[in-house]
Amino acid sequence: MIEFKRKGFMTGKKILFVSSEVIPYLPNNDISTLSYNLPKMINANGGQTRIFIPKYGIINERRHQLHEVIRLSGMNLIIDDIDMPLIIKVASIPKERMQVYFIDNDEYFKNRGLQTNENRKLYNDNDERAIFFAKGVIETIKKLNWSPDIIHVHGWIAYLLPLYIKEYYKYEPILNNPKVVVSIYGNELEGNLNKEIVKKIQFDEINSDTLNVFKNPTYLDLSKNAILNSDGVVFVDDKVDESLSKLVKKEEKPLLKCGFNENFKEEYLNFYSTKILN
Repeated sequence: MIEFKRKGFMTGKKILFVSSEVIPYLPNNDISTLSYNLPKMINANGGQTRIFIPKYGIINERRHQLHEVIRLSGMNLIIDDIDMPLIIKVASIPKERMQVYFIDNDEYFKNRGLQTNENRKLYNDNDERAIFFAKGVIETIKKLNWSPDIIHVHGWIAYLLPLYIKEYYKYEPILNNPKVVVSIYGNELEGNLNKEIVKKIQFDEINSDTLNVFKNPTYLDLSKNAILNSDGVVFVDDKVDESLSKLVKKEEKPLLKCGFNENFKEEYLNFYSTKILN
């Protein structure tokens, strides 16, 4: 009976998953596995999903049968006063009713890895890549005319999306007050961001107080900003930085402590239904 009620609850609900990684396009890890299994679970319970990830150069387009969606591509996004073409590609996960949209740009993603170069050094423009990804996702959603009830973000490159939803796109009709959930992982990226990240965000006329976390910008600060602009938080494992735990408690954000375990379906459905969409 409980499962029946849950299925009825999710029917017609639209959940947007925005992630740095998803299988089968990138190797198995906590982020890519959950970013595959959560949409699958939502679909099985009557909901609708879309998945967005960056089109890194290491993703084999031919093997995974990606193709460009001309009607969605062709616009420019302005990043720090520079026009950057937005290219949208799409593929279907084999044997599943799940489409994956890929945000692409020759400057930010072509012939490039996830966050480091061949010498394992962090890209100096990872801040711009995150801004481009956030804006690219929402601009594509606008063209799809698809209004999500929940937007669930995973991974550092998606962590500016909550800020842009709450500030830059707050008057966008297609975003009818969606609830934003951020998943935090214990092995979050370490290191410093470009010192100009706040200036680049403020170029988009975003002056949120949550930008104060970027005093000496690090990737941990990306997590903090995402939490501050979210409606709910997921800690995927027990290795989350203590400062993030304190922040969630201070801000009184609904919190789920759950990774990819045997009971994850029940725990995530309960969290979505009772803490986020209540």
